[in-house]
Amino acid sequence: MAKLNANYEAVYILDPTLTEEATAALVEKFKTLVENNGTLAEVDEWGKRHMAYPINDYTEGYYVLMTFSSAPAFPQELDRILRITDGVMRSLIICKDEQ
Repeated sequence: MAKLNANYEAVYILDPTLTEEATAALVEKFKTLVENNGTLAEVDEWGKRHMAYPINDYTEGYYVLMTFSSAPAFPQELDRILRITDGVMRSLIICKDEQ
C-alpha cells in the first residue's frame, strides 16, 4: 500500500543580494505553497551564512530550512518550482522517513 503522507525537510539558499522584502516574499511564497499541498511543521530562517564554496561568484547566501509532511508526489513539484524561481541558488529536499 502506498504511503499517504511522509515527512520531508527542504533547505534552500537564496541570493544574498536580494532586498529584505524580496527575501521575505520568497520565503512566504514557498511557505504558502507547502501549506496548500501538505502540513507545514516549521520554517527556520538561518539568515546569511558563509558557504563552503562560491555559487555564482557569491560566497554567502540566505539559508532557509522547512520541515513538512505531504503526499509523496509534492516534493518533486516543490523541487521543480525551486529550480525555476529567480533568486534561489540551491535547494535540497530529503525524506526524513527513509533514514
